[in-house]
Amino acid sequence: MARVDALRDKILKLGSKQKLAPILKYVDDPNDDIRIAVAMALGMISSYESGMGLIELLRDPSPYVRVTAINSAVAIHAKNCEEYIRKLAFADPDPNARQAAKDAFEKLKDNVITY
Repeated sequence: MARVDALRDKILKLGSKQKLAPILKYVDDPNDDIRIAVAMALGMISSYESGMGLIELLRDPSPYVRVTAINSAVAIHAKNCEEYIRKLAFADPDPNARQAAKDAFEKLKDNVITY
């Protein structure tokens, strides 16, 4: 667990420093907590590329990862995630993720992104 905690802290620090490339290396990590940290870190970087990284996490098998990615997409106003979030709002198998997606879609469809 110490490895996971240290790696999670490292990823979040990279996010606060706007270091996108090293964060994206962990998008496919087998540990849910690491992928959640990746989604959180991407939510600190307002760029098209960050939104593209979030799209991959919106497809994650873990509902916790998907919800975190949804919230991060809203935080950075990632319009490139809007269509994926709309699909989750109606089709996600997890009711909490579905509700988070509905709420996020309402916020995203009214916002315009500027990079």
